[in-house]
Amino acid sequence: MNSRGNEIKRDIKKDVTFTLHAEDKLKRLTKLGVTKENVIGFVQHPGKVISGYYGRKIAQVYLKEDLVLRIVYEESEQEITVVTVYPGERRRYE
Repeated sequence: MNSRGNEIKRDIKKDVTFTLHAEDKLKRLTKLGVTKENVIGFVQHPGKVISGYYGRKIAQVYLKEDLVLRIVYEESEQEITVVTVYPGERRRYE
């Protein structure tokens, strides 16, 4: 959300890189069907984006009826850097 409490929407394709932490988290999420390609698509064309701490953004997508995937990333003019990826209960983030 921006300073007025509105969701931030974006649909611009940029290069996507991953921190070592995000790469490690992705390995753990394979049993939920989450792939690097999925995450790249989600941050390049997010359904919902909210503001996070330290100027970071959080893309949120639904994995299952009761589960969301949250992708914390930093964005510059040239690229998107995925900081971490984690699942969460849908009811907690709505």
